[in-house]
Amino acid sequence: MRWYQTFLAAVVLIGMRFTAMAAETVLADGSHATLEHAAAVEQGLPSAAPILFSIGPLPVTNSMVMTWVVSLLLVVAVRIGVGNLQAIPEGAQNFWEWLVESLYNFLEGIIGSDLVKKTFWFFSALFIFVVTTNWFGLLPGVGTIGYGVASDHGFHVTDPLLRGANADFNMTLALSLVFFFLWVVWALQANGPIGLVKHLFGAKGGLGGFMGLILIVVFFAVGLLEVVSIIFRPVSLSFRLYGNVFAGENMLESMTLLGGPIWGFLTALPFYFMELLVGLVQALVFMLLTAVFTLLICSHDEDHSEESSHH
Repeated sequence: MRWYQTFLAAVVLIGMRFTAMAAETVLADGSHATLEHAAAVEQGLPSAAPILFSIGPLPVTNSMVMTWVVSLLLVVAVRIGVGNLQAIPEGAQNFWEWLVESLYNFLEGIIGSDLVKKTFWFFSALFIFVVTTNWFGLLPGVGTIGYGVASDHGFHVTDPLLRGANADFNMTLALSLVFFFLWVVWALQANGPIGLVKHLFGAKGGLGGFMGLILIVVFFAVGLLEVVSIIFRPVSLSFRLYGNVFAGENMLESMTLLGGPIWGFLTALPFYFMELLVGLVQALVFMLLTAVFTLLICSHDEDHSEESSHH
């Protein structure tokens, strides 16, 4: 997808979200609900996460509550696993050591030993958090317990107490922005301000004469396109993860409704196992893309390495 297509999609989605949140409709009993909640009876999972309560000026949505629950459980699980380290790992300690070692070796083979030492803390935490939130969004009760409205098809939950965190675009955008900030830090550490500009706009290879001047203009234009693509990376990363998780949860709900109240779990069961795999794959893809983006900006070509060694 080209950068301007991603930009237009982002503008459309954000505009639709704010329009739906701002508009209101009056239900038959006189109570108020957003148009999005009214349409949710027929359309499934709403795109905007409902606000459960506020802490001062901060509105707290059900997806935020889910991130708190997952974060707390991860902290407790890690504490149980490493709270009393043994020379011969057993149980939870064995699992965490296997997971961390596997992720480290996997990333080391992709981005190299030097870069993985600096960035592993982030990429490993990112993968574990994303895959855990993806799977927790599939637990029974998530998205089905909460406030709602009565309809012809029974009671429909419009404001669930919990919601898959990555089915909220705010969450995936926040993850992408945190990575983008760290990407800038790592890029500056590896190249320096001047080196970063040369990395983006500098001419590759020896250039001379009139043809060299033409190629300088070409490389400058390519550098501008690279800057635009870098700026839009958080948007593309956000939409990729959000779109897959959001679509998967809507598909599960649709297949459940298709089977009816008795056989709904059977029609949704194959897709449930598929979503377990999708949750793992999307977490892996998100981690790999961020790792590769970091590698591309922190790696140096042979000419640059030789020039640095001579100096």
